[in-house]
Amino acid sequence: MVLSWTKRKVFRHLRKVTKEDQPPSADEIVIPVHFCCPVSLDIMKDPVTLSTGITYDRDSIDKWLESGNNTCPVTKQLLTTSDMIPNHAIRKMIQDWCVDNSSHGVQRIPTPRAPLSRYDVSQECKALLSGSQRGDDATCRESLAKIKAWGKENERNKRCVVGNGSADVLARAFQNFSRDSFGKHVVVLAEILENLTWMLPIGEEGKGCLGSENSLTRLVLFLGGNDLGARQSASLVIKELSAEALEKNEQLVEALVKMIREPIGPIATKSCLATIFNLVSLAQSREVIAERFVELGLVSLLLDIILDGERGITEKALGVLDSICDFQKGKDFAKSNALMVPLAIKKILRVSELASSFAVSILWKVWDKRDEGALIEALQVGAFQKLLVVLQVGCDDSTKEKATELLKLLNAYRGKAQCVDSSSLELKYLKKSF
Repeated sequence: MVLSWTKRKVFRHLRKVTKEDQPPSADEIVIPVHFCCPVSLDIMKDPVTLSTGITYDRDSIDKWLESGNNTCPVTKQLLTTSDMIPNHAIRKMIQDWCVDNSSHGVQRIPTPRAPLSRYDVSQECKALLSGSQRGDDATCRESLAKIKAWGKENERNKRCVVGNGSADVLARAFQNFSRDSFGKHVVVLAEILENLTWMLPIGEEGKGCLGSENSLTRLVLFLGGNDLGARQSASLVIKELSAEALEKNEQLVEALVKMIREPIGPIATKSCLATIFNLVSLAQSREVIAERFVELGLVSLLLDIILDGERGITEKALGVLDSICDFQKGKDFAKSNALMVPLAIKKILRVSELASSFAVSILWKVWDKRDEGALIEALQVGAFQKLLVVLQVGCDDSTKEKATELLKLLNAYRGKAQCVDSSSLELKYLKKSF
């Protein structure tokens, strides 16, 4: 027992001596305070100085500014400019200190690359625009590849690219290439569209270029094509354009219905529904356009979406259906579908406040006070209770007026209908019994 205890004591002493003889690790080295960023408290890799004279690590101060702050984190002074001056002196001192402590496992911080500048972006945009005017696909694709790489590298580069009018330049390039046959420049046109999707929203100048006859024709061809990526990009860009520009293209309606009938993803579906809503709500020839959508079977497609779609898509589908019901042909088609009334009632209070407003508006437009059978059917699926809840939980004035009118209309037939059991209804929202 004594021998065993003695051995343990000796071994502990040896381990202690060995540890003391080892050089300190990087974690044990004291980093000079002025080498550390005041925000992250880590050693600075790319020190930059703000207009207030305080030096920060570029990544840390970028994140500070991106979060909406416009003051210096240390001095709390308002920043008159977001320009950052590289502090080469402190960076060189940090690198020398790293070299001096390399024996302790400290690695030298590499010299950072020069950040993307406005000049870099403007030069590449000039090359892109010049190449598009000459019809030079190769030069333009090189410029597009650089712009895409900049945007993917970090948020600062992305802001620099977008903030210097790149979207308008790409729109002009798209217009230039659209003057030739579609097949001749299809690859570079698709790459322009792909880059435009992360530069949204597009400025008025860019919208004017993309809304021209040639450009819009190419956009619609992409929308109805077979390249899934290009179809989604086209749907996002088309959504940015005004209804006045879009209604000039006769093939757009068919392409939009195809996208709804053969969905490629929720992003594209939402974009197409938003475009359809703008067309049937804001276009000068909106009644003709709405009737064309109805003839192509959009009402049935919308009801299918409302039945099974996710929240955001369902809300937009209800909005489109509400707009289509502004016109007699759309109203007639909606009324002829047996699912329309039960679905509209079901979606009240289940999706969002806006979706409930759309649903109430649809019912207000399609119900006929002379159609006793339809009103009794509505009572049987809980319309009266749902509309009461809408009034009690609060809604906008227009929805309140429509719900009140519908309740008065339904009240006359309550005695003739055997309502469903209240346990199956969504009555938990009621503030008081009715």
